[in-house]
Amino acid sequence: MRPSQLTSFVVAMVLLGSMTESANGQSLPNLFPLPNRSGLLETYNVNHAPISLTGAFFQSLGTNGRSCASCHRPAEGWSVSAAGVQLRFLLTQGLDPIFRTNDGSDCDQNIDTSSVQGRRQAYSLLLNRGLIRIALSVPADAEFTVQGVSNPYGCGDTSTLSMYRRPLPATNLEFLSTLMWDGRESTPPSTVKITYPDTGQLLADLAHQAMDATTGHAQGAAPTPAQIHDIVSFETALRTAQAFDYQAGLLSDARATGGPVALASQQFFIGINDSFPASFAFNPTGAPFNPNIFNLFNAWTNSRSSSRASIARGQAIFNSKPITISSVAGINDVDGLPASFSGTCGTCHDSPNVGDHSVSAALNIGVADVTSPLDVSYLPVFTLANKVTNKVVQTTDPGRALITGKWADIGKVKGPILRGLASRAPYFHNGSAATLADVIVFYEMRFNIGFTPQEKADLIAFLNSL
Repeated sequence: MRPSQLTSFVVAMVLLGSMTESANGQSLPNLFPLPNRSGLLETYNVNHAPISLTGAFFQSLGTNGRSCASCHRPAEGWSVSAAGVQLRFLLTQGLDPIFRTNDGSDCDQNIDTSSVQGRRQAYSLLLNRGLIRIALSVPADAEFTVQGVSNPYGCGDTSTLSMYRRPLPATNLEFLSTLMWDGRESTPPSTVKITYPDTGQLLADLAHQAMDATTGHAQGAAPTPAQIHDIVSFETALRTAQAFDYQAGLLSDARATGGPVALASQQFFIGINDSFPASFAFNPTGAPFNPNIFNLFNAWTNSRSSSRASIARGQAIFNSKPITISSVAGINDVDGLPASFSGTCGTCHDSPNVGDHSVSAALNIGVADVTSPLDVSYLPVFTLANKVTNKVVQTTDPGRALITGKWADIGKVKGPILRGLASRAPYFHNGSAATLADVIVFYEMRFNIGFTPQEKADLIAFLNSL
């Protein structure tokens, strides 16, 4: 980033931070450009109105000063970035509402937040990785026991486990097939999946999530039905995407269809372009899987601009680069699927021009493994034992298994929507990829893909343009 770009980025972060926290009658113009290190992010309100910063989403409905916007910032892709959290710490000396010990600190036991240095230590994972502590009880009927917890920050209880996860974006929600990394915010019981046709379950799940966020993260009483409706209506009207690239220019120029306006008209339904075999009948239309997930930059394939051509090549790599998919729980262990087969990025990111999975399909690709190609030494290690077979595994996050209690679900999480990536580093549910280059390193090493240096550069350029 050039110095002028860095300055504008920091200024935007400061201004947007104060605006979204104060909620003092201000609003963002629709499609207001927000700088990040790659270009400009825009959010489109499908109601064709300014994005109001005064509704329940921006109000402190609890007792600790937090609002939904504390962890879902417009300038950070409606999530938080580690850089943004660090800036807030610097500006407030660690007193911003996001810095609260109920879940923002590494642990809530034996910590001292009375000094700046103490707060810096207490909130180290939030500062360095953008992680919130999620405490979940082991289901009473779980198929496993927790033999041990090695947590460098404390919080080593074996009945209520502390995981550390990234806040998911509160935008582009109508493309979701699963809410939350582990699917826990679903219609009770929390193992019920959203299926086609969705007759309102996503909205019910979002309402449930708004309730839990207020009573948990914000430590408040239950919000009113009107407040919940306001939050859900606000966030489901948002579409967010990168709109401008510092090198390639406007991402909707020369017949390209980047940016949030085109995204707002993108077709989606549960099961669209599902990559599981047709015999699974997850796609209600019966249409075959099309691996060409993204077509945003087809028009730039032969562009004279080297930057635009690079983005187009990266899109083609995403759509077509062969990946040997093996040892992925949720795919290779499913009846009717082979233990190993050749796929692409789109096998697990099949929603057209969105990039999450169009059906609820929690997967374990190894992000939480203690043997992950990326550094996960900052995370706790949980030792789990199967009650029947006595098999023992270690993981840094049991994932969906803490919701279903199933041994087969250990380490499984959903894949996120890929739009707006440039504004919300770090990546993966545990923040183990500090950059998109680290994401590529993970996949390269985990699946032995064999990217060339040029392919890596092109793929990163493409992902930054989403």
